[in-house]
Amino acid sequence: MSNKPESSNKKRKGVTAGVVICFIAAIAAVGTYTVRNYQNRVAEELALAEEESNQQESADQESAQTNNLIVEEDDTADLEAEAESEVEAESEEQETEDTQSQETGGETTELNFTAEDKLLWPVSGDVIMNYSMDQTVYFATLDQYKYNPALVISGAVNDQVLSSSTGLVKSIDLTAETGTTVTIDMGNGYEAIYGQLKEVAVKSGDYVEAKTVLGYISEPTKYYSVEGSNLYFEVRKDGLPVNPLDFLE
Repeated sequence: MSNKPESSNKKRKGVTAGVVICFIAAIAAVGTYTVRNYQNRVAEELALAEEESNQQESADQESAQTNNLIVEEDDTADLEAEAESEVEAESEEQETEDTQSQETGGETTELNFTAEDKLLWPVSGDVIMNYSMDQTVYFATLDQYKYNPALVISGAVNDQVLSSSTGLVKSIDLTAETGTTVTIDMGNGYEAIYGQLKEVAVKSGDYVEAKTVLGYISEPTKYYSVEGSNLYFEVRKDGLPVNPLDFLE
């Protein structure tokens, strides 16, 4: 009878050991499942983070392209605005020139002088040397004979010199022979040249009407000291001198 308790104790110890082993095995199995679950969750989170990063990168690229497009559109708009501004400036400049032309020259500045048109006398005086291109004439100051492409008309210093016709002031020059000299383009190749002037009242590019004051008679140059103060008056057609008396009224 003494052996039964001992046997019973052994059985209890065996059952206890089995329970412990099963518990440990269960813990180990749970631990393995937890680790695997953790690893899976980490892998899923990494994949999700990578996907979000890719989406953000794509969004950044689209934003950059949009910004570039906006910049290009802004540049195009700036260029178009600049071109429009230049066109407007040119238009305003042309309108200003047209207004000035109308104010100085009436409704039109068209020059149309012809062989049948007449010229006004630019000064009141006598002709002291005639136009002569077919034979030479005597120049008293130079004491020699030579051709004369103009009329030399006497006048007092400070006498007004008037434009003989409408035209555009082509040039204002200073020469040794004729002093300050104004050339007027009358149109169709005709020009009127006024020499021996001072205090010129016009400038190159001006549109002038007939009887416009061009300037005043000055002291004669050394080429006309004997002839005295005068107006040198020449008319040209296509660059060649013609007789002013054929046109003067």
